[in-house]
Amino acid sequence: MSDLKLNCPLPLHYEQIVMAHGGGGRLMQQLLDSVIQPVFSNPLLNQKHDSAVLTVNGSKLAFTTDSYVVKPLFFSGGDIGKMAVCGTLNDLAMSGALPLYLSCALIIEEGFAIRDLQRIVESMQHTAQQAGVLIVTGDTKVVDHGSGDGVYINTAGIGLIAENISVSPAQIQVGDSIILNSDIARHGIAIMLEREGMNFDSSIASDCADLSGLVQDLIQADINIHCMRDLTRGGLASGLIELAVTSHHALEIDEAALPIHQDVSSACEILGFDPLYIANEGCFALFVPQAQAAHTLSVLHRHPLGKQACQIGTVTATHSKGSVTLKTAMGISRVLDLLSGEQLPRIC
Repeated sequence: MSDLKLNCPLPLHYEQIVMAHGGGGRLMQQLLDSVIQPVFSNPLLNQKHDSAVLTVNGSKLAFTTDSYVVKPLFFSGGDIGKMAVCGTLNDLAMSGALPLYLSCALIIEEGFAIRDLQRIVESMQHTAQQAGVLIVTGDTKVVDHGSGDGVYINTAGIGLIAENISVSPAQIQVGDSIILNSDIARHGIAIMLEREGMNFDSSIASDCADLSGLVQDLIQADINIHCMRDLTRGGLASGLIELAVTSHHALEIDEAALPIHQDVSSACEILGFDPLYIANEGCFALFVPQAQAAHTLSVLHRHPLGKQACQIGTVTATHSKGSVTLKTAMGISRVLDLLSGEQLPRIC
């Protein structure tokens, strides 16, 4: 008998980077926890928040950076330039910061059309101006043809946090309400449909938006915000799992309460995607005391980006710490886990 050889589709150890290492799921978390985090480990980084919170001469500053890749570069609801600015503004906002300044670094592939580059930077400037922030520094590099997807963008941001604001995963408490400002999965589905030239007889546009104004409305309303997280790579499920693990709390969400546009839900069913794991660019989870949930929803509903806001769950002591449990429409509870691979590559 010849030797039986088995090939594991999900090897436990990788000697090279694969695309799923950037997908926001289990492999990305393993890469961060085993390779990157231990090398750079320090108290600020170990908070595992969207921004580092720094104290400089008595002032609290939020500092963040992110890199952006997407195919196509221009899509319904936005483009890579708008996405880069909004993404960094949102990371600052999730720390309760008022965004002030941004940087812009461009990595451009040889042969990229100047008119498209002009369109992208004008989109970035327009989005920044609407948010009241300045792009004050940057860098430009050109790589050989075939070494990039047209253009990659890195942005960093600095924002100011009021002295009485303390927003972080460590602030999450048992009994907190979990609230979403908007429907989920629109960005990822919009990108996929446009990339593949699919037509579902509907106009699904990305939710790409700057959330900093909405967050400032919440802060001005004196809501005791414990934590916020924008639900980008990995979607709602991955974002909540990260918060559950970091905060050492258990989260429970109600499937029936999840806001999903009917067109998005239909597209997910046809394509075989789970909307819980699909990226968003204008949706965030908000943790507030249950006593302030109704007031929080009232403030959110007054803003254009919060009209669909709803409570989707609670922080509970009835499940294992560090877990996220979904109560299905049939009343069955199942534990959510990080994806081993990725559903939609290069969408944020």
